[in-house]
Parts: sequence; C-alpha cells; structure tokens
Amino acid sequence: MSELRDYSWLREHTQRYLNDPEGAHNWDASPVGGSGLVPTLLLTTTGRKSGERRPTPLLYQPTGSGFIVVASRGGADFHPAWYLNLLENPECEVTVGRFGYTATARTLSSEERPAYWEWMTRFWPDYLAYQARTDREIPVVILDAQPGN
Repeated sequence: MSELRDYSWLREHTQRYLNDPEGAHNWDASPVGGSGLVPTLLLTTTGRKSGERRPTPLLYQPTGSGFIVVASRGGADFHPAWYLNLLENPECEVTVGRFGYTATARTLSSEERPAYWEWMTRFWPDYLAYQARTDREIPVVILDAQPGN
C-alpha cells in the first residue's frame, strides 16, 4: 500500500484505553469512516524484538471462550506488528472495558476461518474492502482466556 495513513487516532485510542478503559471500550469509529460506537478491546502483546509490552486497541466480537479479532492493518500487504508478536509469543493480555485477563492467541485454521470471517465482516464491513486491497489472507485470531481467568 503506497499511501501514507494517519494513525494518530490509534495512538490516541490506545492512550485513552490505558487511562480510562471503561470510557474507551466503546469507540467512535468516525475518524476512520465508520459510524457509531463499536466495541474495542486492548490487546497487549510482547514485542518479538524488544521484549516490551505493546498495547493495541482492536475491534472484537465475543465467543464462548474469548474474543475474535482480525489482523487486517487496513488491507496493508503485511501483517500488523501485534499479530507478528503473537506468532512469536501467543500469550497476551486482553482488557475489555475494566475487565482484564491473560489469554492465548491462536490463528484460526482454514476450516474455522470462513464462519468467523463472515461474522466479523457483518460486524465491520470494511474488512471486505481491506481484504480486496491485499493478496495476503487476512488472519482471524481467537484470544482464548487461560484457565483460572
């Protein structure tokens, strides 16, 4: 993707989530062309190179065992850093509003992905446009709560 994108809204939302998780949970998507409030979680991964904690707000949908997120990066030709971090170390922290837990991330298999992809594209139709922008298959990830959470 050759165009430069303004991701200041992402940094602002991350900071808001760190300071006010309940207030940041429902995010106004209008800065990126969405309409209305959408639920977000804060995913904290371990940097694969730095070893530092890296928080990222993401749209999500709940499942029986955790949450589903999409590694779209707006249709860029490369995976988002948070996803690469999870490939290296699938243990992560998830904050949904004021509730947090430790999770294990897993990319859905080719058999599992279609149903969840359809679900997520109904929730956020722009994922279809993102997929059309890139040759890579955009990963769908489940964040399963670890036992004891």
